[in-house]
Amino acid sequence: MSRPLRIAIGGIHIESSTFTPHLSRADDFEVTRGDALLARYEWFGRPWAADVEWIPLVHARALPGGAVEAAAYETWAAEIVQRLAAAGPLDGMLVDFHGAMSVVGRDDAEGDLITAIRSALGPQPYVSAAMDLHGNVSRVLFDACDLLTCYRTAPHVDVWETRERAARNLVAALRRGQRPHKALVHVPVLLPGEMTSTREDPARSLYAQVPEIESRDGIVDAAIWVGYAWADQPRCQGAVVVTGTDATAAADAARELGERFWAARDDFAFAAPTGSMDECLDTALAADPARRPFFVSDSGDNPGAGGADDVTFALERLLARPEIRDGARRAVFASLVDPQAVAQIADQPVGSPVRVTAGGRIDPRDPGPLRLDGVLEAVADDPDGGRCVSVRIGGLSVFVTSRRMQYRLLESYTRLGVAVDAVDVVVVKIGYLEPELFDAAGDWLLALTPGGVDQDLARLPYRHLVRPMFPLDRGFTADLNVVRG
Repeated sequence: MSRPLRIAIGGIHIESSTFTPHLSRADDFEVTRGDALLARYEWFGRPWAADVEWIPLVHARALPGGAVEAAAYETWAAEIVQRLAAAGPLDGMLVDFHGAMSVVGRDDAEGDLITAIRSALGPQPYVSAAMDLHGNVSRVLFDACDLLTCYRTAPHVDVWETRERAARNLVAALRRGQRPHKALVHVPVLLPGEMTSTREDPARSLYAQVPEIESRDGIVDAAIWVGYAWADQPRCQGAVVVTGTDATAAADAARELGERFWAARDDFAFAAPTGSMDECLDTALAADPARRPFFVSDSGDNPGAGGADDVTFALERLLARPEIRDGARRAVFASLVDPQAVAQIADQPVGSPVRVTAGGRIDPRDPGPLRLDGVLEAVADDPDGGRCVSVRIGGLSVFVTSRRMQYRLLESYTRLGVAVDAVDVVVVKIGYLEPELFDAAGDWLLALTPGGVDQDLARLPYRHLVRPMFPLDRGFTADLNVVRG
C-alpha cells in the first residue's frame, strides 16, 4: 500500500491599504496552530481527503487594515518556513491567504511569502493557493504555485468552498502524479470592490462563465481576480489564471476569460447609487417610510476593505442635521474605533450624561476627533469589537468600539439595543452591503466619503502602479498576453 499524502497548511491572511495611516500589528491577528488550525476546515472526513495527513503550520488572520508591521510578518513567515523544515517529507502545501497583504517595506508580500515557502519545500512538492478575488496575482506568485484559485462571489459567500476546492484540486493533482499546466493573463483593470459585486452585471455574468470554462476537457480550475485597488504596488491589477491537464486548453481558456474581462471594463458600475455624504443623507431623510431602514455606506473608511475605522467625516455630517440632533428622526452611526473613549465612559451607569472625544486618532483627516455630548445608551461586549458603547445624541446612536470591526451582522446592533427595522437611517462603515444588511435594508446608497479605501480612485495618489491602467487611463489597447507555466 502506498503511504498517505502529507500536505501542510498555513498562511497569513489580510487585505491591507497603503493609503491609510493604520498599521496592522501582531495583536490585530488571530493566530492558530496545531489542532486549532485544522479545526478551521471541515473536509477531512470527505472521500477525496481520505488517506491524507494534514500538517498544520501556522495561520494568522486579521480584519483588513493598513500595512502589516514588518516584524509581525517576518515572525510568521519564519515560523512557516521552520515548521516546513521540521515536518519531514511533504507532498504539497495548501496556502490559505488573501492575496492583498501589504507589509511595510515590501511591494509583493504574498510573492515574498510564497518564495520563502517554495525555498523550504523544494521544487517537487505541489503548492495550491486559496485566495480572495480582491487579491493580486504577481508573476512571482504565479510561478511559485502549481494551482491558484479564488472566491467567485462578492459579497463572499463561498469562502470555505474555495478553500476546499483548492485543497481538493491539490489532492487530485498529487494522485494523478502530473503537475498541472497553468496559464496567466494580466488584465490592466483596477476597480474598487464596490463596482465588482457579483450580484450585479457585468461581474455576475463574468463569474457565471467560470463553471462552463471549468467543465471543459483538460481544465481543472478557472479563476478571475479583480485585484485590490487600495495598494499602490506594481502587482495591483486584474488577473485570470486557468489550470488544467492540457496546456493548450488552459492557455486558450485564460485568454478567453481575460478578453471577456477587458471587454466588460466600461460596464462596471457601483453596486448602489452613489453621492456625497450630504446628498445621500438628503435622499435617506426624505425617503418614504416604506424604504426604511435606509442604509448609507460610509465607504471610504470601510474597515472590511482596509479603512482605519475612525474617520469622523460622515458622523460630522450626520450631527449637522437638525432633525437628527433634535430627535425628530432616528439614526445610527456604526461605528468608530476608540478604546480610549470607550474606557472613559463604559463603567458609568447606563443613562448617565457623557461627554467624550472620539475618532480621528488613527486617521485624523478632516474633521478629526469629535466631541460627543450625549447619554450613555448601552454597553456591550462584542466578539469582534470588544467592549462597545452607544452614545445617544438626540435621535442618533453613535457606536464606539474598543477594536476595529465592521457592523455587518444584525446581532451586533442588537447587542447595543438597536433593532435596525425601527430606525430611519443607518450609516455604516461598509462598502456593498453584506447579506444580512442587504436583506434588512428598505433602500441603500453608497456615499463616496474620504478615507483609506476611497472609492473615487482618481483621488488617490498612486505612484507605483503599472500604467496605463483602466479606469485611471483610457483609450489604450490592453496587452493580454498569456503566460504559461
